[in-house]
Amino acid sequence: MKETRNKWWILGTVSLAVFMAMLDITIVNVALPEIQKSFSGSFSNLQWVLNAYTLIYAIALLPLSKLGDLLGRKKVFLLGLAIFMVGSLASGLANSNLALNIFRGFQGIGGAAMMSLSLSIVTSAFPEKQRGLALGIWSSAVGLAVSGGPLIGGVLVDALGWRSIFLINLPVGLLALILGTITIQDTNKKSAGKIDLLGLLFSTSMIFSTVFALIQKETHSDYAWTDWRIMTLFAVAVLSLLFFILVEGKVKEPMIDLKMFHSSSFVGANIAAFTLGAGLYGGFTYLSILLQSYMGYSAFETGLKLLVISVFTLVLGPITGLISGKIGNRWLISIALLIGMAGVLVINQMIKVPFKWDYLMPGFILLGISNALVNPPISNAAMSAVNEEQVGMASGILNVFRQVGISFGVVMLGISVTNGYNSNLNQSLAKLTMVPTAIQEQLTALLHKAGPFAGRQLFENTQAKAYSQLPIFDQVKEMVFTAYNHGMKNANFLIAILLLIGAISSLVLIRDKQVKSV
Repeated sequence: MKETRNKWWILGTVSLAVFMAMLDITIVNVALPEIQKSFSGSFSNLQWVLNAYTLIYAIALLPLSKLGDLLGRKKVFLLGLAIFMVGSLASGLANSNLALNIFRGFQGIGGAAMMSLSLSIVTSAFPEKQRGLALGIWSSAVGLAVSGGPLIGGVLVDALGWRSIFLINLPVGLLALILGTITIQDTNKKSAGKIDLLGLLFSTSMIFSTVFALIQKETHSDYAWTDWRIMTLFAVAVLSLLFFILVEGKVKEPMIDLKMFHSSSFVGANIAAFTLGAGLYGGFTYLSILLQSYMGYSAFETGLKLLVISVFTLVLGPITGLISGKIGNRWLISIALLIGMAGVLVINQMIKVPFKWDYLMPGFILLGISNALVNPPISNAAMSAVNEEQVGMASGILNVFRQVGISFGVVMLGISVTNGYNSNLNQSLAKLTMVPTAIQEQLTALLHKAGPFAGRQLFENTQAKAYSQLPIFDQVKEMVFTAYNHGMKNANFLIAILLLIGAISSLVLIRDKQVKSV
């Protein structure tokens, strides 16, 4: 078969496109200061450069997966690639913060098409006995993009300016578009089919409300979980889910065949994807803040440090499929998540003020091994648990669980860091008995307003340097650093719990299929 001969070209093409799409989620972080200078935008507007992509990406995953099943995965994948390129060009030429946010949302549509359909294209192109190896290579591209984004972004921003992080997608995307047109073949296109409009409406409403609620909580730290703006969004999400389940059980051609969730292996794989996103990938945000805001590394240097994690993906990713063939997906997922859990607990045990890279290195190595081992068997377990015609939608669902997990993790870990920081800081400031009460109150208000993520900037600006000779200056600086350390320890425990839940769920729910060798 022609498709069999082209399968490695298909894998390479799809991996290139996925690398580009995932890179755009993390690469923008290091460009935000330059974007802010260029447009003189507020911090809330700046955050939407990230959130616009994330929100549209999340809500487009399921509809585009279904569209790929109806119209053909190749057609929708290449259309998504073209949309991503147009969005990249428009983002690179944007002349305002609002325009950039809109074009980033447009990019998110293309990224969702590539990400959701790439997994099903690879799964269909390879026989089951080679699928683990193929998904390992695919996962290597994803892992390298996630952890290598800050490094690549730092290089591009320093050399060519922030617009280059978008414009670089044009030659890469054009190459992937040409290769995809030549190599990918459609084998799934249905001769007839209808779009389940009610299912589409309720699933989009559910995902939008959930992710937007988490974004609102992230960007408005003063909002309580019981705030009407948060509660309303979550209420809409729950109602949408209930209506979605009712509709899908009655329509002839549902958007999602709910029978997929009768498979414990499929459920277990999605729980693992969620906890991986919430724990490991959500935690990357706060490790980056630690490296930059408290340890003083530049964006480029931070990217280099994070390569300790991604390099294992390059080495171990491709052979992970072979390992899973020996011990099974459920054992490999569980072991990988437990290794990640051990990594954050090692960091928790070793990290202290003053912060040093030596304290992070052993934990980063364990996180790198975990990241390299876990993605291929999660994808393999989910894809193997459904029928061939369900692979496209299964891929979309898996990506939704992972993406919602990341959004959930960023918010929950941020709350954990902030609560630990504030609690420890209050205790430390209360011990400054030699400072007048009025000054102590002003200092407390200032530090709380700055928050846990300001770090060294608090003490290195012009105003702060005027007080650097005061005896209390270094003492307060140590208090702030100690408070962030306390907050990070809280977050690390939460990450460990999330990864443990994923490991136990995988072990209990996932059942490995016996694959015959040929």
